[in-house]
Amino acid sequence: MTTSPSGTGAVAAEPPTATRVFDRHHHDHSPWGFWRDATGDARAHQAQLQRWATSENPRWSFGTDCFLSELAAVQADRLVLGDRSYVAAHAHLTGDVVTGRDCSLNAFSVVRGPVQLGDAVRVGAHTSLLGFNHGMEPGTEVHRQPLTSKGIVVGDDVWIGSHVVVLDGVRVGDHAVVAAGAVVTKDVPAGAVVGGNPARVLRWRVPPPAQGGSGPAAGDELAGRLTAFAARARAQAGDVLARCWRPDLPGGQFTDTPGAAPTVRAQCDALEVAALLLDGAPPQLPLEEQLARLRARQDERTGLVPPLDSAGHPVTAPPDLADGEVAYHVLSVGYALHLHGARFEHPVRAVAEMDAAGLVGALDALPWREHAWGAGAWVDAVGTAFRWNLDLGAPGVPGTLPALFGWLTTRADPRTGTWGCPPPGEGALQVVNGFYRASRGTYAQFDVPLPYPERVVDTVLAHAAEARWFAPDRQDACNVLDVAHPLWLAGRQSTHRRGEVVALARRLLADALGHWRDGQGFPFRAGRTPGLQGTEMWLALTWLLADLAGLADLLGFRPRGVHRPGPATALHP
Repeated sequence: MTTSPSGTGAVAAEPPTATRVFDRHHHDHSPWGFWRDATGDARAHQAQLQRWATSENPRWSFGTDCFLSELAAVQADRLVLGDRSYVAAHAHLTGDVVTGRDCSLNAFSVVRGPVQLGDAVRVGAHTSLLGFNHGMEPGTEVHRQPLTSKGIVVGDDVWIGSHVVVLDGVRVGDHAVVAAGAVVTKDVPAGAVVGGNPARVLRWRVPPPAQGGSGPAAGDELAGRLTAFAARARAQAGDVLARCWRPDLPGGQFTDTPGAAPTVRAQCDALEVAALLLDGAPPQLPLEEQLARLRARQDERTGLVPPLDSAGHPVTAPPDLADGEVAYHVLSVGYALHLHGARFEHPVRAVAEMDAAGLVGALDALPWREHAWGAGAWVDAVGTAFRWNLDLGAPGVPGTLPALFGWLTTRADPRTGTWGCPPPGEGALQVVNGFYRASRGTYAQFDVPLPYPERVVDTVLAHAAEARWFAPDRQDACNVLDVAHPLWLAGRQSTHRRGEVVALARRLLADALGHWRDGQGFPFRAGRTPGLQGTEMWLALTWLLADLAGLADLLGFRPRGVHRPGPATALHP
């Protein structure tokens, strides 16, 4: 202690010492200078902590010169920090949190995954990125409602200010700025400066191509075509739906194409198309009536939805998961309900009652050599049934869902990354299409890393070079989607052959835009009659291809149904 100049008594130590006392956690709150300014002991301690963390958590990884404050609350199932990224004091991280290089999560930020940040993303203090939501069905207390999760994706070079809230399902485009205090409920276009509650575009940091700016898409003919297509598709969505509506069928029903027989899938495709292009429901019937009708068609004994007969009535035979049409209803009906805030009433009992041994036996018996697409489709239905059953509190026999992932991971061919063998004369069509279906309902839907992402890219690129499937006049929605989604999914883990993937995506995207028919939508197969199935599938794969090409922000929609690109749920809450 020292004596005050006036001699009146003791005072605190000299100011430099006091400053250190009040700033003893300097780098926890201001971590950007840690690897430059911290002591050697402090740097060694941080490096040791990261080694310990990754040894205890196989799904955690740190790039070079990362910093994770010991004062943060990190409860993440998966944490990936790119080079020179840091997490400051009192940040709260849960779920899956993945950042690129040079990202910052400042003090008191809340990031609840799945949240994916690109490169050079700055997140201000007291900001929340909330990649989940509670259900809100009446009659059940909110804390007992199931959680839903679409995830949040933030592009490169984005500044998110302090006290911002970004809600689940939002995508923030490259070079965007989110002003302090904003509440972001919808996608933020690339280059936009947004603010307010709800957030809206205030001005442009990087002008969009439509304004003659110099952004990443400026001067790109394909970007111009994509922007024009998005506007045209939204303007014509009502006509697309109306031409497939048949009021003469019981209660009024949709058909895939004009004059076709009614199907359950057509009702679901109509709901998906409306959600994408109209941000709502088809106008032909009240939404509540459409959802109630779908829910009522679920067979209580099996949890499956039977097909319709030619008159539009449900068939009376008990539905069977071995029936391909019935199996697809697990996807189409489940996601049509989910898109509009509803869900199945009953679990899929055939899956809920299956044990691990029975599932492994069923997987072994699938026709992987002769018909890998059909085998993958069955896996897709089973994985999706697990997804809905988990929402309903019916997770099934313990060990069965892990057995599904164990079988798929250990049986994937390390040379191709896929399952099954190509039958003579078809090339890789069956294995690629089967891979899409099987991985969609499992790895993609539950956000589990693929075992061999680079080999998947190799296999898909070789397959996509075959003109018999991918010449513009021979394309169909199934074959193109089954290429686009695996490349997108593998691309989340690896940049392997990235330039070739982008070139292919641009070529297929240009072809896809040419398949649209004004007022009618997309045909499932090039040159055929446009319908709801083709429209729903081509819209989804257009987004996937555009995202691979870095142009998805120009579409103004992101698939959220069967063909959603991101995870629907996670195995670990």
